[in-house]
Amino acid sequence: MQPRALQNIAKDEYNDNFIDRLFIWLFSLKMSEALGKDTKLDGYDGFVDLSKQIMQGRNAQEQQIIVAQVLQSLVPAPALWAIRTFVAPTKLVCVLNAWFAAQLFEWLVGPCEVAEAEIDLGDGTVRSQLSAVNIKKCRYLVDSGCVGMCVNMCKVPTQDFFNEKFGIPLTMTPNFEDLSCKMIFGQKPTAIALDPAYTQPCLEYQCPTASQTSSACPKL
Repeated sequence: MQPRALQNIAKDEYNDNFIDRLFIWLFSLKMSEALGKDTKLDGYDGFVDLSKQIMQGRNAQEQQIIVAQVLQSLVPAPALWAIRTFVAPTKLVCVLNAWFAAQLFEWLVGPCEVAEAEIDLGDGTVRSQLSAVNIKKCRYLVDSGCVGMCVNMCKVPTQDFFNEKFGIPLTMTPNFEDLSCKMIFGQKPTAIALDPAYTQPCLEYQCPTASQTSSACPKL
């Protein structure tokens, strides 16, 4: 279990370009449709506000289901089927996914870069490949300040989406100490019972509703 954050981490300034704003608008629209509600906030603030609305009154599984619906609404079902059926998660495919993720997700998570990863192939062998994405300081985690939102509305739904809908293994490992994260394409996710994210306490100097009595974030 990682230690609680000891100080407030200031938000960075982002100058979202037209493409960034388009992605933010599209994701916010799909979230609003799935939620049946809108937000009065604009831009990325509105996107985060919709995420908080999804969390309200719902358990972790219910939150993940709504986000899964949002993700699936963004990609046509025939395209998902074709990729899952005809594209094997080879080393090249995983490397390409990491490259595209680093290019396309900066609006969501902030600056990131492709990096080397050691992939456990499950048969006792390990393969090195450029299929990791290092997120330097996650914009979503900083703005939300919430462990539960990170896990329930980013980590788990994104892992499930790639693993189940694309057929491409993905593991996301957030670092709640410095608010960075690593996405590793080609690596199957850790079982919930062994995943340290599920024992992570609230970021008490980030989250306004942090629990002081629970060892893990109560929203997990």
